[in-house]
Amino acid sequence: MDASPSRSRARRLLLPLTAGACAIALAGGCSGPGSSRADAPVQQGAVARATDDLESRYQAVIRDVLPSVVQIGAEDGLGSGIVYDNKGHIVTNAHVVGSAKTFDVTVATGEKGLKASLVSSYPEQDLAVIRLDNVPDGLKAATFGDADKVEVGQIVLAMGSPLGLSSSVTQGIVSALGRTVSESRAGGGTGATLADMVQTSAAINPGNSGGALVNLDSEVIGIPTLAATDPQLGGSAAPGIGFAIPVSMVRTVADQIIKSGKVTDSGRAALNITGRTVVDDDYQPAGVAVVSLEKGGAAEKAGLRAGDIITAIDDTPITTITSLSEALAGDKPGEQVTVTYSRSDSKRKAEATLGEI
Repeated sequence: MDASPSRSRARRLLLPLTAGACAIALAGGCSGPGSSRADAPVQQGAVARATDDLESRYQAVIRDVLPSVVQIGAEDGLGSGIVYDNKGHIVTNAHVVGSAKTFDVTVATGEKGLKASLVSSYPEQDLAVIRLDNVPDGLKAATFGDADKVEVGQIVLAMGSPLGLSSSVTQGIVSALGRTVSESRAGGGTGATLADMVQTSAAINPGNSGGALVNLDSEVIGIPTLAATDPQLGGSAAPGIGFAIPVSMVRTVADQIIKSGKVTDSGRAALNITGRTVVDDDYQPAGVAVVSLEKGGAAEKAGLRAGDIITAIDDTPITTITSLSEALAGDKPGEQVTVTYSRSDSKRKAEATLGEI
């Protein structure tokens, strides 16, 4: 899948340097009081031990988590999923399941083509839950981490079935937090606008969707979902820029689907309208026309009518349906926003208390 990154509320990790600080170097260290060329073998040995320790941690994480990552065969192709509990529930992306109701699932316990059925799909957040028809012995549920402990710079591993290569692992770091991205509808995408995404440099390729983004404590911190594309490269994937749905949203949606068979509380804000993008005299996107309003919804209560053209939310210009979704992605139901709109060529403003998707 591809994405168009928009506004970001990412945190940055700043690493302070102190006067006289010195990094260990393979080519002979650094000079200073009490150091000499004789220190080089000691420093090289320390680096080698650190490398061995990191490699061992990678291998331990892979042994811990990979048995919980499955390959999902659906009508439109292959994707990945994560074993959510010992009852056979598997969480994945909505665009992986598509319109299918039944699936072939390959698990790490060795069985081929286990059958699974859809519990529910929630395209608005590109998440879905399926369930194995028969739960095999030894099925291992993944451990899910704490989104509040995810930091920029953390080493992460992405596990899944890129290009159908099951049980594949790539490595990178958390590059940024709080990204808002919009999926394309091309290639079976949901077209959803997704907030608070984890940006990672770990390679995300077709087939990785629905798999696991994992920290070095063997905890799932997100579901790899899409990769950025670069228009200057003809729409090809931009290397090292992938996005994962954060674990907090994964757990919120999956728990509701497992308990109720559907999402009962999305936690996502909306104006409760159906709209379409309009263009100006130069055929450039110029706003969102209100086609219809949900009775008792946020926009109707704020006084908007069908035919009004929304041009801004607070200080954020609105030119397309996508930009409207992105403007609301970071807000919560019940928050108040200022809606700027035009009616009969006159510019107006309204205070709206946001509803829920």
